[in-house]
Amino acid sequence: MRIDAALRRAIPSLLLVLLLPACAATREPSAYSAENPPPKYTLESFGLEDETLTIDVYDPLEPANRAIYKFNAMFDRAIFLPVTDLYAFLTPTFVQERVTDFFSNLTELETFANSILQGKFERASRALVRFCVNSTIGLAGLFDPMTALGTHQQREDLGQTLGVWGVGDGPYLVLPIFGPSNLRDTTGLIGDYAAYQAVDPFGLASFEDDHPEMTVLRVLDKRLTTKFRYYQTGTPFEYDMVRLLYTSWRRIEIEY
Repeated sequence: MRIDAALRRAIPSLLLVLLLPACAATREPSAYSAENPPPKYTLESFGLEDETLTIDVYDPLEPANRAIYKFNAMFDRAIFLPVTDLYAFLTPTFVQERVTDFFSNLTELETFANSILQGKFERASRALVRFCVNSTIGLAGLFDPMTALGTHQQREDLGQTLGVWGVGDGPYLVLPIFGPSNLRDTTGLIGDYAAYQAVDPFGLASFEDDHPEMTVLRVLDKRLTTKFRYYQTGTPFEYDMVRLLYTSWRRIEIEY
């Protein structure tokens, strides 16, 4: 399994090529006609006719992964999105933003630790400064003054750290509810959760154990800020597309 230099250079255009059908699907039926046909895009349109865009994704559990993908789609439509929409309807936008900033601020500790483990000390210092400032001036992370000052968040997790250390992707996995992953990233997800429980910033991990509604709030916020919708990408090969994009994007995150 490898990703070559051509794919790294071409990934923004590759994303555009793959997602164009979804954009076209949202147009009004009368937008195009025989006199005004929809545009056709090829790799040559982006100057990529000589590029190699192949990527192998090891998916030995594909039948099970596809079944879980379908379950996730049904769960999302029947339960997850309706509850999330209800939360968005009942909660003022200002409060939603404070919730998002609060949970986002907690991830700075994860980024700090993993940046140190990867030898990215500048990124680690940025994460630490963001956490300290947002946790004080930003009132325990309810506000994000650092982004307003131009210091934006850069996420690092244990899955990326393992990748930097040379650990391969392992088999592609679709996790129930969580969605696309692989063996390395799933291991990293478990490790990051264990570290969060051990460090217990603000005593929140202990609080969440006693108040599961905090976990529910975190999950609802995550789904609200995730714009992906199952089976709305405009392609009959959505599973393959998501698998490709997830694997490609994670490898780019590891490299940079």
